[in-house]
Amino acid sequence: MIEAVWALIGDDLPALQIAVPLLAATVCVLVRRPRAAWAVAMLVAWSAFANAAVILHRVLTTGTISYFEGGWPVPWGIELRIDLLNALVLLVVTGICAIVLLAAPRSLAAEVPEEKHYLFYAVYLLCMTGLAGMTVTGDAFNVFVFLEISSLSSYALISQGRTPRALTSAIQYLVMGTLGGTFILLGIGMLYMTTGTLNIVDLASRLAMVGPNRTVLVALACITVGTGIKLALFPLHIWLPNAYTYAPAVVTAFIAATATKVAYYVLVRFVYSIFQVSLAFEVNRLDAVLLPVSIAAMFAGSLVAIYQDDLKRMLAYSSLAQIGYMVLGLALANVNGLTGGLVHIFNHAIMKCGLFLVLAAVLLRTGSTRLSAFAGLGRRMPLTFAAFVVGGLSLIGVPLTVGFVSKWYLVLGALDAGLWPVAVLILASSLLAVVYVWRVVEVGWFAEPPADAPEVAEAPLGLLVPIWILIGATLFFGVFTSLSAGVASAAARMLIGGAA
Repeated sequence: MIEAVWALIGDDLPALQIAVPLLAATVCVLVRRPRAAWAVAMLVAWSAFANAAVILHRVLTTGTISYFEGGWPVPWGIELRIDLLNALVLLVVTGICAIVLLAAPRSLAAEVPEEKHYLFYAVYLLCMTGLAGMTVTGDAFNVFVFLEISSLSSYALISQGRTPRALTSAIQYLVMGTLGGTFILLGIGMLYMTTGTLNIVDLASRLAMVGPNRTVLVALACITVGTGIKLALFPLHIWLPNAYTYAPAVVTAFIAATATKVAYYVLVRFVYSIFQVSLAFEVNRLDAVLLPVSIAAMFAGSLVAIYQDDLKRMLAYSSLAQIGYMVLGLALANVNGLTGGLVHIFNHAIMKCGLFLVLAAVLLRTGSTRLSAFAGLGRRMPLTFAAFVVGGLSLIGVPLTVGFVSKWYLVLGALDAGLWPVAVLILASSLLAVVYVWRVVEVGWFAEPPADAPEVAEAPLGLLVPIWILIGATLFFGVFTSLSAGVASAAARMLIGGAA
């Protein structure tokens, strides 16, 4: 079946991942009816997910896919280039986009006026276009172009929250995102000034011939800072807590599982594919900056999460800690460490998206995501609360969950690098996750709801299905790791060049 699809339209699949959602966004505006716009978005998102699965299969069997826009060969033309790394990221992005849309109608009904739903789906598809474009492009400047498409769409999605704080959060994100984009553009400009090319493969080969100099060092610094802002890497994270807290719940689930993951991919791509290990780590010692920053993020995010009363904000600060784990894997610069960082793109996306959809269900039934709303929820919404417990165990890193897989590789990477104290810190930071997850479990199972609390029904099927698809995946891929960790490990070896 896969071979038949590839024979029919396979050569154009990389371009279709960008063109189809972009055109479909216009269709959503034209149809104007919420149900019709949702149907269009669903068809496009699930088709993109199927296409991404076909592309990943093709990359695994035949190697890197190269698509020349307009038939112009590189370096004169624009290339779409898909290898193991971005094939995995593309699968994550399109899969999350598709699954979140299953939950969108019920969740949006409680938070966004119905007359704006068709605009939501249009902007959602635009954001998907930007994220997919960043993932598949082989051109450094187009990384910036698609980054801006996804960012502008994200600002619009966040601003649709129920309270005025959503608009101020979107503006804060806009300001920080503009700074991040400016730094990235400056870094790309300096690379172009040094090498005379924007094609990523050509950039890498020419940069290797140029060697280290001050311009290259500044370019590396600018790109690291710019992607650090987009990634919400501590201490450049100030936009993230408010954006996650005040956006509509379904938007929070979507952005938390995709935007920061693609930003991390961009950082990995620039560091390992363009600057490469020798220039980034041996000459310019990027690890000396990222290693302590990532460890600080692991502890700062978890410590602040412990004291949050709003669970959307608690999970937002938890994401800050999880981003620290991913960047730690990048900074270790060995196969096991980088594998841990890359597989956490996949693992964190499914568990955090599932947890935020749990909050969307709780918000729909109780009208709040504060800790007090969870009182007795284990008895009143057992399926929803069980999903939160399983997702929380994965955040902690309990064996048989995807969180354990990520942390296992990170610990191995730290030991491979001779940094046993870092391995201890990874384990210690996981204990902090136990504290903030247990706070919710304790209230949900042992606290009694207020006497005047209204009866609360289980979450509707439209939310339970996507929730348990994602939470079930945290268990499945915690045991069967060939797709996630297997592909991530192969990608890590490719990026490092087979070095241990």
